[in-house]
Amino acid sequence: MSVRILVGDARDMLATLDDGCVDLTVTSPPYDNLREYGGYSFDFEAIARELHRVTKPGGVVVWIVGDATIKGSETGTSFRQALYFRDVCGFNLHDTMIYKKMGGGACGSNFGYYQQFEYMFVLSKGRPTTVSLLSDRPNQEAGKIKVACRRFSNGVIRQTKPKTVPQFSRRYNVWEYGRPTVEKEFSGHPAIFPEALARDHILSWSNPGDTILDPFMGSGTTGKMAALSGRNFIGIDISAPYAELARARLEAAGISAEVDQAEMMQAAE
Repeated sequence: MSVRILVGDARDMLATLDDGCVDLTVTSPPYDNLREYGGYSFDFEAIARELHRVTKPGGVVVWIVGDATIKGSETGTSFRQALYFRDVCGFNLHDTMIYKKMGGGACGSNFGYYQQFEYMFVLSKGRPTTVSLLSDRPNQEAGKIKVACRRFSNGVIRQTKPKTVPQFSRRYNVWEYGRPTVEKEFSGHPAIFPEALARDHILSWSNPGDTILDPFMGSGTTGKMAALSGRNFIGIDISAPYAELARARLEAAGISAEVDQAEMMQAAE
């Protein structure tokens, strides 16, 4: 298993990777200046094009984003990015999922309802090669024989064959997690998402031995869960302190990471 940390601008670091070398990307970019990242920003369009290049045919990108509210109006940055991935880069918009956050505090406009979610755009380069849908939603009527109905495009409703209700069914595409937590000594990043969120996408869209990418690695959540799930990992961050935070966090979990020390020293200067 290989775990690599590259320190530098994601656009430049992605350009060093081979075509079609990544099976799955799970990342959350620094969107709409909702958090401070040491003054760093990113070139979305260039990075989106690079992500399409480095993703294998059948590979997936999970892009986790939200929108700022400015003068009572949401920016819509998330939708523009999703459509750029689809219409310009050539990804399929495989699924628009919701990450429902619990305990995140009040946010949004004072003239609207409190915001409690972020988008998780699941983008695929063609038809996804790996689709291992999580089936852990318990059924209250498990064991009973039920007849379902299906409505066709012409309006006709037909019954399906009787089936026994399984104990668990496929999840819905709204995933709910509690407040993200991380070990106190590794909590120095302004925006983290739950380890379970990263793990669940990794299990859904990749196989052991695949290569997982996070071009905005931050505190290393995706890298930690990729390695613990038996995947290879490439992490990129423009901030040397964040890269070191991620490296230390991986090491504490028993994961050895190969770090581009020259780039880290240059970024720290």
